[in-house]
Amino acid sequence: MIREFNEINLAFRNSFHVKQHARRLVEFESEEEVMTIFRNEKPEKWMVLSGGNNILFTCDYDGLLLTPVSQTIEVIETQGDVVRLRVGAGVEWDDLVAWAVEQGLWGLENLSLIPGKAGAAPVQNIGAYGAEAKDVIRRVRFYDVEQGCMRSLDRAECTFGYRESIFKQSLKGRVVITEIEVELSRVANPRLGYGDVEREVARLGGATLKNIREAICSIRRSKLPDTAVLGNAGSFFKNPVVPREVAERLLAEYPDMPHYPAADPQQVKLAAGWLIDRAGLKGYRDGCVGVHEKQALVLVNHGGATGSEVIALARKVQVEVKQKFGVEIDTEVNIL
Repeated sequence: MIREFNEINLAFRNSFHVKQHARRLVEFESEEEVMTIFRNEKPEKWMVLSGGNNILFTCDYDGLLLTPVSQTIEVIETQGDVVRLRVGAGVEWDDLVAWAVEQGLWGLENLSLIPGKAGAAPVQNIGAYGAEAKDVIRRVRFYDVEQGCMRSLDRAECTFGYRESIFKQSLKGRVVITEIEVELSRVANPRLGYGDVEREVARLGGATLKNIREAICSIRRSKLPDTAVLGNAGSFFKNPVVPREVAERLLAEYPDMPHYPAADPQQVKLAAGWLIDRAGLKGYRDGCVGVHEKQALVLVNHGGATGSEVIALARKVQVEVKQKFGVEIDTEVNIL
């Protein structure tokens, strides 16, 4: 059922709690409703506002916002130990993870407690603790506004990369995701490559699905602020990927610097949070905005901040990291 709101305050629809307004916001549940909206109205300016967990508004939005609310989680195929699900775009991602763990299905547990909706997961190719959405997403279904029809892309066609996908590139601003297909397994496949996870799982009694989920939830809660209490969008910056020679130069000066393999063997992934911390900005505060005291990747709204104030802080962080390390860090959050 379509629900429409006019001149709506977005403070409770974005996790930064920035008080901007939208001219119109429409909640939709089905593919038919999406097609009806575009066929009847043909809006000139529109965008999808899913859970509002990876966006920063800097001004009012004078177009149409579309929000998916479908809550479908449906088993569509089982082949041996492989189980495929159809998941509505409006399902809370962590609700999906919790459901899979309860069903004894492996593949999502390392992505526990990531805020946002299932429909947004492929756009950003969300990831944490050695896992990414691309590991489990088999297909993405969406309405193509330019072609005026429903389409779907399989995993390879989505061109997933580190916090990247075709939905942030050639299909950006062209599609409305309505559902994803996820492929999980009943075969145990614990991924404990991060020290904190391995230690916490061991403390809980071993690598079961529930223990891994509980461990990751515990770690995330200890490091990341609750958006209901402190406005934020999770990790504001991407971990930079640099040439190997740059990483080696920095390691010679900072032997304790965290670093990880990148897709290209000639490159190395660095930890943006560590760089920000070592630049002296962890816990930094300027008026209503600040860098979180426990996780330097996270910028926070202490109350009453504007989007422009958050951006100004982000630019300061980028400049100081560049000056100290010669490394550029890019934003992960969508800025409007």
